[in-house]
Amino acid sequence: METKIKIKVKIADRVYPLTIQPEQEEVIRSSVKKIDQMIKQLEESYAVRDKQDVLAMCSLQYATKLIQRNNLNNIKDHENLKKLSNINELIKEHIANFL
Repeated sequence: METKIKIKVKIADRVYPLTIQPEQEEVIRSSVKKIDQMIKQLEESYAVRDKQDVLAMCSLQYATKLIQRNNLNNIKDHENLKKLSNINELIKEHIANFL
């Protein structure tokens, strides 16, 4: 049974208590840091002071990146499956010719 730990993270000037697996802590803290960096960038670039608007734009950017990456991975997966299928056919042909 794994022991969970309690941490607090601060995003957009609000503290959020979390209960997580110890191995998640580094990723979560890194994510919080990236979110805070994007918030600062958006506030400076667009002179937006409403945290809700900034968080919405931050969420939109990350969701867009995630969907783009998933779409790219799906395309690569499809291409790799086609290549593997071609290799499989070549192996079958080679075995058939060998026998």
